[in-house]
Amino acid sequence: MTNVSLALPLADEKLATALTEELQHVEEHLRSATSHADTVVNEASQHLANAGGKRLRPLLTLLAAHVGQGVNDDVRQAALVVELTHLASLYHDDVMDSAPLRRGAPSAHEVWGNSVAILTGDLLFARASRLVANLGPEAVHIQAVTFERLCLGQLHETMGVRDGDDPVEHYIGVLADKTASLLATSALLGAKFAGADHGIQQALARYGENVGVAFQLADDIIDLTSDGDVTGKTQGTDLREQVPTMPVLLLRAQVLSGHASQDDRDLLALIDSDLSDDAALAAAVEQLRAHRVIELTRQRASAYADQAVRELDSLPEGPVRQALQDFAHILVERTA
Repeated sequence: MTNVSLALPLADEKLATALTEELQHVEEHLRSATSHADTVVNEASQHLANAGGKRLRPLLTLLAAHVGQGVNDDVRQAALVVELTHLASLYHDDVMDSAPLRRGAPSAHEVWGNSVAILTGDLLFARASRLVANLGPEAVHIQAVTFERLCLGQLHETMGVRDGDDPVEHYIGVLADKTASLLATSALLGAKFAGADHGIQQALARYGENVGVAFQLADDIIDLTSDGDVTGKTQGTDLREQVPTMPVLLLRAQVLSGHASQDDRDLLALIDSDLSDDAALAAAVEQLRAHRVIELTRQRASAYADQAVRELDSLPEGPVRQALQDFAHILVERTA
């Protein structure tokens, strides 16, 4: 049995203990939900679950339930559904991004190839759908809308910016669909199945949406500034694969405005060049991590976290609201 620890330090010991126990329950059922009788399929389907992770989405579901009447079997099922959905999306994301590592382990497509990785992701999406069906038609609808947004986010990222659209706003839209939608659903389902009133459910969904954008903007910084041995990801993968991130978009906007320095123009030219060579990639990462666009990205992430916290104004004061506030800020301030 894998012991879990909270990715969120809590001042309230009673709440921390309850969440740890509840998350342990989800973790145990996650092993069962990702298992398969076929040995080869089982190895692939459990690959990322066994690699660990912060379990932020089920944690948010469980925490949101404490705004209502607390965790029950339906809340636990919802927490399992959102983590299965997240894991499924990672199999697909790593194929799309050609990411060699995920959570410190070789990505599934590196081990079994793209087709197996994609089909394994599909299998986990199917498992999540089967489980959410037990929660009723409204939960199925919420899950379907979330799945649609996940796909749209990936499509919009892949297709790129249309002529006349603002690249930064396009990117925020991608983050809202591809990352924030599932965090919004995580909070919504926790509150819903714990019996919170409709207004609280919607406030927590908006909270999760803003937290999700803040989380991904922070990830853009971490991809450039943190040690890959700590994050479990290859540093600069997005740069190498020409995947747009906020620091690069802000740099590009500065250059296109005509007010950039020669150093800025040279850096953008390097980023737009062939970064298949490790030395070229390392040079681009080193220069970009020292650039002011990192701080500008951090400010944007903090602004979304602050907006998430403002969505909690209708919640009563207490350890649960404080934990949700801390959750938003910790996701921005983390280094891995």
